[in-house]
Amino acid sequence: QAASLQPAGIDLNFGCPIPLINRNRGGAALLDEPELLARITAAVRAVVPEQIPVTAKMRLGIRDTRRATECALALQAGGAAELVVHARTRDDGYRPPGRWECLAQLRTALRIPLIANGEVWTVRDYHAMRAISGCEDVMLGRGAVADPLLASKIRGQCDDDPQDKWCAVHALLLDYWEQVQRKVLPRQAPGRLKQWLMLMRRRYPQAEKLFMDVRTTRHGDEVTPILTAAK
Repeated sequence: QAASLQPAGIDLNFGCPIPLINRNRGGAALLDEPELLARITAAVRAVVPEQIPVTAKMRLGIRDTRRATECALALQAGGAAELVVHARTRDDGYRPPGRWECLAQLRTALRIPLIANGEVWTVRDYHAMRAISGCEDVMLGRGAVADPLLASKIRGQCDDDPQDKWCAVHALLLDYWEQVQRKVLPRQAPGRLKQWLMLMRRRYPQAEKLFMDVRTTRHGDEVTPILTAAK
């Protein structure tokens, strides 16, 4: 079904740490079964048209990293064209630090490209991860949500000063808020904005203030004047 939509690629996620998913033998729970990882990947690869790449993402393991290389090689053997590795185990959750040094060993064991992921919040983190892991490419996750300009900063397209860039970020917030209001009920909309601001306040002092201003709102109509005035 996914292939019928002609996507740029189909990615298999063996990294999700959410208990509900893991209890149903999905996500990172499969990292104790490398043979099954290979079979799943091969089964997907067999039915997806050749021109659509099949890729995979995994964590370093469930409780520890002992089977990380075995899992990565299984996904490669199953036909994954490239592999993203979140540099934590499932039981690590999202607690820092990321185990970037473990990625270097995986990279040398694989023939397919390895993309590093986990705990990149700043341009400095990006360069440190590349240096430690030896990976050429990095996937941004929560860091790109906390700072929607992070990719541009990494590419050198804008500077890394949160004060100077708030105007651009605020414009993104306004656009996001407009879309949220079209898709969810007015009583649900404030929660979506609060979720984003919760992460964004790590990097932008203005987001901290805005979060506090909207924290007690319960309806979309309350949020709009606050957000519009927060330039």
